Amino acid sequence: MKSSQGHLMTISNLQVFDIKRFSTHDGQGIRTTVFLKGCPLRCKWCQNPEGLRPKRQILYMENKCIHCLSCVHACQSDGVTYQDGQLCLNRDAEEDWETIVDACPTRALQFDSSSYSVSEIMEEIKKDESFFRYGGGVTISGGEPFLQPDGLLSLLIACKEEGIHTAIETSLYVDQKWLRKALPYLDQIYADCKVFDSNQHKKWTGVHNSMILDNIRYLLTSEKKDRVIVRTPLIPTMTATKENISQISAFLTSIYPDVHYEILNYNPLAKSKYAYLDMEYCFDDNPKLYSSEVMNGFYQVAKENGIQNLIIE
Repeated sequence: MKSSQGHLMTISNLQVFDIKRFSTHDGQGIRTTVFLKGCPLRCKWCQNPEGLRPKRQILYMENKCIHCLSCVHACQSDGVTYQDGQLCLNRDAEEDWETIVDACPTRALQFDSSSYSVSEIMEEIKKDESFFRYGGGVTISGGEPFLQPDGLLSLLIACKEEGIHTAIETSLYVDQKWLRKALPYLDQIYADCKVFDSNQHKKWTGVHNSMILDNIRYLLTSEKKDRVIVRTPLIPTMTATKENISQISAFLTSIYPDVHYEILNYNPLAKSKYAYLDMEYCFDDNPKLYSSEVMNGFYQVAKENGIQNLIIE
């Protein structure tokens, strides 16, 4: 495959944990969203816990399990055991996981992702190309897409060679060299700015935010600054404070007064995924969506700190 500059590119396989069709929330128009596996952050509230680890792993959907123990009998190294009436998984065990998954008659055990070449992903994307002529396109999400940088760049170039509108959803915790390489092939960038205080950012996400803030500065001073939408997800007790929204808004407008900013309401749907991976969610009692009155309070804080282009769904 050649890039639009004519240079030969090495195409890396991509680990993909979902391809979502007919999405209307990941960019303009009707979109196909490709979710790439692996993330350098460990946000306490992660919406896609199956996308955190770079390598594929096993999901266990207990509600589908009939306790036939076919998976246990297929094991060689105690990857799946049966204890006190419950299946227990050791996902790090050296097992023939393909055989174990195939042995499950109800698909209670499944892999969380698959490996695709860029050409294979493009085949999936082009099944939806009839929708793209009406303002849709492809959004690359995750996980963190830039954790698979070579494959990501190849995929973006392939989309542009087909004339497909491209968008990305990124934490911006990425070496800026990859951001610079990808930017010419991106029509829309959704960039997270979760927490402004660096120590709080480390507490809630596992990393400091200096790299993220530097990348926001770069994007908001680039020629594509009007195609950047900065987002803050509202997470109760973590990001959803007026002080945090105030600090982020003031920071963004100090760089580019016409910045596009979106404050996302809390999403309560992620909790159910955690059980599939034997992971604990950050809330015992899952909070509900914020009311319109509460959301309006956050919007007002953003406006008071200079935000003019506030995206409200």
